Amino acid sequence: MSRTNSVYKKSYNRALDYLATMNEDSLLPPETELADKLNTSRTTIRAVLEHLDESKIIHWEGRKKTILRAPEKSDYYATDETRSASAKVESLFMDYILGSDRAPGTILRESELAREFGVSSSAIREYLIRFSRFGLIEKEPNRHWVLHGFTPSFAEELSDVREIFEIRALQTFCAAPLTKESRAALLELKAEHDDMLANLDTDYPKFSRLDERFHRQLIQAQDNRFIEDFYKLISLIFHYHYRWKKTAEKERNRVAALEHLAVIHALLDGETDKARTAFMTHLQSARRTLQTSVKWD
Repeated sequence: MSRTNSVYKKSYNRALDYLATMNEDSLLPPETELADKLNTSRTTIRAVLEHLDESKIIHWEGRKKTILRAPEKSDYYATDETRSASAKVESLFMDYILGSDRAPGTILRESELAREFGVSSSAIREYLIRFSRFGLIEKEPNRHWVLHGFTPSFAEELSDVREIFEIRALQTFCAAPLTKESRAALLELKAEHDDMLANLDTDYPKFSRLDERFHRQLIQAQDNRFIEDFYKLISLIFHYHYRWKKTAEKERNRVAALEHLAVIHALLDGETDKARTAFMTHLQSARRTLQTSVKWD
């Protein structure tokens, strides 16, 4: 098992978390049981145990695996290293598009993107093929990829489907009491929105990330693979779109952040009807903003 593999690194970090719950001199369970506990394969577990032994975190002799010390922060792989190649490419591609003003007709070359992102050309190709079905990029036969234009009719269709999915997601979110995890996530979002608004002059560009996290928090309640897949397109258009006008961006983000907070406050207070009303207001505002604030091709 290669130690450059994100699956291995996630398993290694989970193993460290597991060791942190045990005392020094404790014995680890057999490999099969450990693989079940960490939800990974025996092959990966053996590689993890070898690394733990090399790092003097455990002593492995025969079937006996003894904990020598508690894991330290420096023992863990960084979060960025544990992401899969596809997740890494998706995030980097969004930032690549967001951080530039690439016009329709822009050429996208797999080899150049691979060097830019530090991933393999095959990972880039797989991502672009999946993303191309939305019609915003297209592969020219035996050549490069081309970034296509974005039209008002495309935006209207996108908004229609977005509202169907997200209204359903909010209904699901409101149908059950808030879990401890959901409440904590909403409180964290609230604090970050408050902080952005308090420092609006400098922090308003951070709203794209906040907007994505706010909507994804609701989408996750659906636990629907088709909605999750479609939401990748939503993320590009609504949160990272390369054709947003920069004029009035600060005010646009301020208004949207306040709309988010209205929904968050209502959800935290258990006022589901109020949350639905506030969310509908936000979706209608997002539709208007998309039509008026994008540089159409």
